[in-house]
Amino acid sequence: MRLKCIGCEALARPIYWCAAQSPHTIDVELVRYGLHNTPADLRARLQERINATDGVYDAIVLVYGLCGQAGAGLRAHTTRLVIPRAHDCITLFLGGRARYQHEFENHPGTYWYVQDYLERRDNTGSSLAIGAGNAAELDNKYAEYVAKFGKENADYLMQVMGEWQKHYSRAVFVDFGIADASHAQTQAQENAAQRGWTFERIVGDLVLVHRLLNGDWQNDFLIVEPGDQIVMSYDDDVMRCVRTGET
Repeated sequence: MRLKCIGCEALARPIYWCAAQSPHTIDVELVRYGLHNTPADLRARLQERINATDGVYDAIVLVYGLCGQAGAGLRAHTTRLVIPRAHDCITLFLGGRARYQHEFENHPGTYWYVQDYLERRDNTGSSLAIGAGNAAELDNKYAEYVAKFGKENADYLMQVMGEWQKHYSRAVFVDFGIADASHAQTQAQENAAQRGWTFERIVGDLVLVHRLLNGDWQNDFLIVEPGDQIVMSYDDDVMRCVRTGET
């Protein structure tokens, strides 16, 4: 297959590494990290790139999750889209939703670092941690969800997206073992010490990125056929497809 891979800079090294090992022909395009803080902008950027390559490839694979609803609404006219069933990129760092859920339940106030983020950050304040933001922003988001989806769905969304968190207490550096990450790890550790957080290094798992770029799309991925659109599912499937124009 000939694949177009559109991915976040926060996963630059893993994307290139997995693409190099894939049996398929893959063209990679990276999108600036940090846009998950403005989901509408990220959605527009992704849709623009999808439109630019629609009909050229056998499939367009997205190294993203829902990312604050940025993935909801994406569509292609003539080419399949494939996206991991993930709420955010941390699921991709850890290799699956089960491991992320375990981390979330046992260490809810965690700020996540990876090598690419630390190497590429530009002091804009962008964060890889879902839930970054001040308390007023989080309260406004919760009120918006209640108005749109009802209290039960709002509580669920705030939990799984981590937006109820107002404070961090733990920093984790995820090492994928692709390159020497010692300098980036030191940066993360120093930053954690300055903020009074505990620090841990854990080994990442790139199985989802490998499978996405290898064309192994069963179970953990949503295949969006031409004419379909991604919507949130508010359950363990994370997202589903509807025909364009459906409500």
